[in-house]
Amino acid sequence: MAGFNRGGMGGAAGMQNLMKQAQKMQEEMQATEKLLDEWEIVGTAGGEAVVVYMNAKKIIDGIEIDKSVIDPEDEEMLEDLIMAAILDGYKKADAVYQEKMGKFAGVGGMGGLL
Repeated sequence: MAGFNRGGMGGAAGMQNLMKQAQKMQEEMQATEKLLDEWEIVGTAGGEAVVVYMNAKKIIDGIEIDKSVIDPEDEEMLEDLIMAAILDGYKKADAVYQEKMGKFAGVGGMGGLL
C-alpha cells in the first residue's frame, strides 16, 4: 500500500509539473502572437513601384504606389503589381510566422486548450 501512495503522489507532482509547463508554453505563445502582430513585413513589386505593408499575420495596413506605374490605359498592369506585392508580403509573412510559431507545432491538440 505504501508504494501505491507514493506513486499517487508522484502522479500528482507530475501533473502539477505538466500544468506549469503548459502555462509557460501558453505565455510564450501569447508573447509570440503579440510579436507577430507588431512585426512589419514589406512586400514589393515592380522594383518597389508598389509597396505593401503588413504584419506577420498578413494584416495589410498600408500600400504605396509610385505614380510612374499609374497608367489609366493599363489598369490591369497596376492590379497585377498590387497583387504581386501582396503575394510577396504573404510569402515573407509565412516565413516569419513559421520561424516564430513553428516551435509550438508539436503541441498538437493542446494548442486549442491553451
